[in-house]
Amino acid sequence: MNVIYLDNNATTKVDPAVVEVMMPYFSDQYGNPSSIHRFGGMVSRDVEKARASVAKLVNCKPSEIYFTGCGTESNNMALIGFADMRGRNVTKIITTAVEHPAILETVHYLEKKGAHSTIVGVDGDGALDVDKLVEHVDANTIVSVMWANNETGVIFPIEEIAKKVKSKGGMMHTDAVQAAGKVVIDLQKVPVDMLSISGHKLHAPKGIGVLFIRESVKLEQFMHGGHQERNRRAGTENVPYIIGLGKACELALDNLDHEDKVLRAMRDRLQAGLMATCKGAVVNGANEDRLPNTLNISFEYIEGEAILLFLDESGIAASSGSACTTGSLEPSHVMRAMGLPYVLAHSSIRFSFSRFSSESEVDKVLEVMPAIISRLRKISPFVEGEE
Repeated sequence: MNVIYLDNNATTKVDPAVVEVMMPYFSDQYGNPSSIHRFGGMVSRDVEKARASVAKLVNCKPSEIYFTGCGTESNNMALIGFADMRGRNVTKIITTAVEHPAILETVHYLEKKGAHSTIVGVDGDGALDVDKLVEHVDANTIVSVMWANNETGVIFPIEEIAKKVKSKGGMMHTDAVQAAGKVVIDLQKVPVDMLSISGHKLHAPKGIGVLFIRESVKLEQFMHGGHQERNRRAGTENVPYIIGLGKACELALDNLDHEDKVLRAMRDRLQAGLMATCKGAVVNGANEDRLPNTLNISFEYIEGEAILLFLDESGIAASSGSACTTGSLEPSHVMRAMGLPYVLAHSSIRFSFSRFSSESEVDKVLEVMPAIISRLRKISPFVEGEE
């Protein structure tokens, strides 16, 4: 059975063109870029070319791009680095209730070390009150807000938030893991101090990430050892993956128009079709600007995991907004923060497209979903006497 993969916010297929440019660095071009001989120097030059490609995607200086192991490391490097520079006992962290665990768990860690945190909620559409978010910002504050939410696709007004944070003397970080390669990011226009990217969300391999650090930012060194990454992140560079990420960023920049127009049209067609054919369907974040590739939709009175199982039997891979915990099913923290009723929070399904997605895949989902929803609603213990 051919798999229809609509879980691209979880991870993406590595583009074949990315694999191709990586291969020589596993064999012939295996030199250490820190070596002073010509063999290492050639590899070092290629690493810097990749750095420039990443910088071009977000419109910053190559010298402001630092390679990491993943988006989670980038987020840790930003928040912990800031706290260590300011002093953990005086650091204030402001973030949102719908951030990725890579932010929320790092905030909880820093709380235990003496930092003060404020978690700001969202409304039923997943939108933020920006004035409330920045109300207590000062020079000891770092504000971390994701560019776009990984579950709903809701895009936050990062430019507006960053300008208000900077006007109060605070530091601004954004987790752009879901946004990079899907929407335009212009760091000459948006005054964030730090920005995180993860390669495997834009058709590069798992295991490579980026932290943009603006030239003016002072940040404590995160990993100690060698001089790599201009003394900010020690450790021999993961050359093949850096080269792959550089190529992936080039391809992402070339395909931004495709992401915005073609994927948005597919997303909207799937949304309209499901709303028309599936009883009790509700789109989460529908009234806000969303990533063009992301649809999060709930089906009243049905468990999301049950929907996923039937989709999987039909060869369709998607994801649920629910997380399975020991002995119980809990809705995702994003759905809870949005205040969704129980019957919707437990039934959210996320479909997320990539440039490898096709209209025929949308057709297949629209073909099988109405029957799945109807069947599950008939046996739902929450729906008495329906259907």
